[in-house]
Amino acid sequence: MQVFYDYLREFFLNAQLHPKIAIYLAAFGTFLILSLISLILFFPFRKLLITVIERFTKHTETLWDDVLFEHKVFHAVAHLVPAIFIYASAGFGSEDLVSLPEVIKGIAKIYITFAVVLSLVRFLDASQDIYNTYPFAIERPIKGYLQLVKILIYSVAAIILISILVNQDPGRLFAGLGAMAAVLMFVFKDPILGFVASIQLAANKMVKPGDWITVPKFNVDGTVVDISLTTVKVQNWDKTITSIPTYSLVSESVTNWIGMQESGGRRIQRSVYIDMARIKFCDQKFVDRIANLPVIKSYMEQKRALDPTFPEWKDQMGDQPTNLALFRAYVEAFLWTNPHTHNHMTLIVRFLQSTERGLPLEYIVFSKEQQSDLFESISAEIVDHILAVISEFELKVFQNPSGSDFRYIARNQ
Repeated sequence: MQVFYDYLREFFLNAQLHPKIAIYLAAFGTFLILSLISLILFFPFRKLLITVIERFTKHTETLWDDVLFEHKVFHAVAHLVPAIFIYASAGFGSEDLVSLPEVIKGIAKIYITFAVVLSLVRFLDASQDIYNTYPFAIERPIKGYLQLVKILIYSVAAIILISILVNQDPGRLFAGLGAMAAVLMFVFKDPILGFVASIQLAANKMVKPGDWITVPKFNVDGTVVDISLTTVKVQNWDKTITSIPTYSLVSESVTNWIGMQESGGRRIQRSVYIDMARIKFCDQKFVDRIANLPVIKSYMEQKRALDPTFPEWKDQMGDQPTNLALFRAYVEAFLWTNPHTHNHMTLIVRFLQSTERGLPLEYIVFSKEQQSDLFESISAEIVDHILAVISEFELKVFQNPSGSDFRYIARNQ
């Protein structure tokens, strides 16, 4: 470039131009030639590089080279060639314009910084896609970590660019960050908290994309779509998207339903309040009638198929059972024979502490269906059957009297 500069300077001086004007025109013309040569180097080199790499990736069975090519990592690396050429050719005109080489080198440094940052960021994006192909990536997402690395890259690049513009050593600017530590911690509070939370979430396998979670504080109830450094996106069941801070999954009360989903069942827990005034002992005729109900017969058939020595249902009731005991046994048999419930999971039918509203009969069973609409349908069917069959046991569900009840009493007095 020095040869071009000397030729142009002599040309403009011979044209009887003022020496300073001739020097500036020569410097500007040489810079244009330098830029033109850089472009000529850049486009053919990038074309050649991309063509060779594209052919190479098509003939390999590995995935990582294809992902790097799709994210245009090599396209960004190609920018380093003209940038380095500009930096290496910036020594012209130093005898006339002392600051010119430094200015051109500064431009080249900015260009090199841009190319390096672009290459690293695209490489990190490609790394995430490669990592997501592994089966353990679902349980241990690294998006938050990569975002933190990107922030560090951008921060270092910003400091380098500032040092180039103010012509100072980058080391001094890095040393000055110590005095700004408190300000930086305040500015980057969410990324720092999110980074720590991401480590805890990944290490303890607390939450991962695809999990169904509920966070009462933020009124969140849905599936985790994405976990980043600062936010977690959850798609609620009404199809709305809620974004909450990542660290809130560690600091707040969070319910993760993944255990329920992996178990294959979903718990149904309901209570029916029984009027205690209707409880009485039953004679043998009453017991025989209940034993002939379809649910009891189906229950005995299934039990006998599993264990031929299983005792008769009436023998399990004792000598003089109450209608309440018969009803509890019936509900247990109904839940056990229901094709939509699990027999090998928890199945409990019990009485809770009596209250002024009656005696609570609570049943706990696990539905085979986990999808909300099917689950609620099964729960409703169980309640419907229990409320409809309770009169067969000469029992009555307790409920607080309403105006119509008082009017009925008044008419019958």
